[in-house]
Amino acid sequence: MKKRILSLVSAALLTGAGAPPAPNPTDDPYIWLEDWTGPRAMQWVEAENEATVAAFQNDPRYAGYYRDALAIASAKDRIAMPMLIHGRIYNFWRDADHPQGIWRYTSEADYATDAPTWTTVLDLDALSKAEGRKWVWKGASILDPDEKLALVNLSDGGEDAVSLREFDLETGAFVKGGFDIPTSKQNEGWLDADTILLARDWGEGTMTKSGYPFVVKTLKRGEPLAAAQEIYRGEASDQVGTFPQILSDGSGNRAAFLYRGVTFFGNETYLVTAQGLKKLPLPAKSNLQGMVDGQVLIQTSEAWESGGVTVPTGSLAAVPLQALQSGETLKPHILFAPNARQSIDGVAATKGHVILAINDNVRGRVMVLTPKSNAAADGWASKPVSLPDNATISIASATEKSDKAYLAVAGFLAPTTLWAMDAADPTPRQVKAMPARFDATGLAVEQFEATSTDGTKIPYFIVHRKDMKKDGSTPTIMTAYGGFEIPMTPSYAAITGKLWLERGNSFVLANIRGGGEFGPAWHEAGLKTKRQIIYDDFAAVAQDIFARKLSSPEKFGIYGGSNGGLLMGVEFNQHPDLWNGVVIQVPLLDMIRYEQIAAGASWVDEYGSVSVPAEKAFLETISPYANIRKGVDYPAPYIWTTTKDDRVGPQHARKFAARLKEYGIPYFFYEDTAGGHSGDADIEQGARLQAMQMVYFSQRLEGK
Repeated sequence: MKKRILSLVSAALLTGAGAPPAPNPTDDPYIWLEDWTGPRAMQWVEAENEATVAAFQNDPRYAGYYRDALAIASAKDRIAMPMLIHGRIYNFWRDADHPQGIWRYTSEADYATDAPTWTTVLDLDALSKAEGRKWVWKGASILDPDEKLALVNLSDGGEDAVSLREFDLETGAFVKGGFDIPTSKQNEGWLDADTILLARDWGEGTMTKSGYPFVVKTLKRGEPLAAAQEIYRGEASDQVGTFPQILSDGSGNRAAFLYRGVTFFGNETYLVTAQGLKKLPLPAKSNLQGMVDGQVLIQTSEAWESGGVTVPTGSLAAVPLQALQSGETLKPHILFAPNARQSIDGVAATKGHVILAINDNVRGRVMVLTPKSNAAADGWASKPVSLPDNATISIASATEKSDKAYLAVAGFLAPTTLWAMDAADPTPRQVKAMPARFDATGLAVEQFEATSTDGTKIPYFIVHRKDMKKDGSTPTIMTAYGGFEIPMTPSYAAITGKLWLERGNSFVLANIRGGGEFGPAWHEAGLKTKRQIIYDDFAAVAQDIFARKLSSPEKFGIYGGSNGGLLMGVEFNQHPDLWNGVVIQVPLLDMIRYEQIAAGASWVDEYGSVSVPAEKAFLETISPYANIRKGVDYPAPYIWTTTKDDRVGPQHARKFAARLKEYGIPYFFYEDTAGGHSGDADIEQGARLQAMQMVYFSQRLEGK
């Protein structure tokens, strides 16, 4: 399926080719910091890093924070999250002995024990040492139905660009003479045992302006890339690119599809057949989510009318694969339609059922959907699954080879638990529980609502001590995301709990618009020139907290990453009086030139484009880089990014810091040289970034 840019897609390296016109570089004195790995830019980074490392790592609290964060990240009693493959339980695992990670397996029976015996099939630390690279795990594509071969995705240092290598799960070795695809932003799917569908950089004129492949070819085992046969070509002007997806079910049905991402949220879907490609009459804002008993599952983000049926926005529907193949009029059957406070959070197909995870007023629910004897005519049955309340529930693993599945449950104060379930008889049983990582004694979780500038009620959660004084004296940190229809839901943030909550401080999660907490409408309320409402929502939550005297501006800090980093930059500019600490992580900040940087051109659907006058005018009003003002009493922000981020790019953070320096505004800047957009090169990097961030908040909100 088409993969969301902010999660799994392979993004672009620094490029401006074909992007809309931007302001004259002479108007931007820091354009040179956009030179991704240029020597001058990297010298600047080195000097900035030296000052920030000294400010944070010399703080007496840093060593303890780092030690605790690393211990949590590398603890060997974490839950080994399962992958159901070939009747085994696979898991990718990192700890102090394996900082980059190992891929390993055990039997289903052994997995259910307290101390499973694991067999390692791939050791990334050993591979990196042998090859002189820092290989980072980016997943694997498994060949069905036998599930004995995989295409392993490996990233050098954490970039979205990956190399593909064929791996034999039976022998635990790379296949000699097998598929070995060099590094690119690429996506793949097994067409058959000797053929893959491959979208990648095939050379000049095969990548969109945002750096995604738009040409898909078939590649045979043993053939060089030059021998691959083109089957589809999108357009260089597409905002995203074209990607393959393979669907199969437990009844033996199998089909290959292509997604053409014309825009970020709007795609064309094609069925791959022996006679060629067939464009499918599906909504532009829809995605295929699996297949059960020949019924293809389709999740929509817009209303869909077909065959006399109206599928509401944000629903899950099914149509027969046979109808897609024959070209007959589709008559979708609605499996789930949300109300105004619900949204779909996850869909998984098993051999004979569908597991559906939803958010209901930002609380997790799960149901099992089962096709009746004639699903196309008789529909589907629905059965709720009984699981803990007031938590986030996610589908950890499922497979179309059986009805077995695993569900993960977590809350702010409830460590993650893993539940096994047979979808044919959905009575889950807890099989794993992560030990508590921080002392939650005396802590409470409350959900409140703030009123935004247009009167809309914005929910938020606050975790605090039950005996907290309501006098505004409690140090508090708040986060949110607010974009791309991505929800933020309760989770067990062990490091935040250990390093922040244990000391009597508070944590807030704001469910602002732009995200997916309440479905597509909640997201679309803040698209493009309507985006100011997202920023108003965030400020309204802070003001509500202050009105309740749960904290105060002097004791209040905020943080967010990627699109959430943009949110932080805007709030830094628009409401400097509301916060005393602002952490801006791997951010977008120059919204006038964002289309020129890394994969920025792919996000025009979300932010708008400077090529459209009205959208340019709005972007000029919110762009954090463009709206820093001399003489304003800003809180000194902490801006961090990574050199290996080939998705958003470190350029935004660099230029923002440079402008602050020019204006004499205090700040901290740090750029880690590895880790990609997620800062995930190894567990030490994650612990370091967490510890430095917490030192910053401690200095700003608790005092020296």
